Amino acid sequence: MKQITKDMSIGDVLEINPKLKDVLMGFGMHCFGCPYSLAETLEEAAEVHDVDVEFLLKKLNEENV
Repeated sequence: MKQITKDMSIGDVLEINPKLKDVLMGFGMHCFGCPYSLAETLEEAAEVHDVDVEFLLKKLNEENV
């Protein structure tokens, strides 16, 4: 599977694996319909949601199998 990186948007992540929506929701990121999800990077979204981006990436990549 393709590695998830902090410069990807939420939209990019969900294109790679739609099931990762559950991981994002677990971090309080429910913005799948939000226009920002297509342009904002995971790093930017993590900052807005007060989430450690490295921990988020670890969890996303663990589930992306």
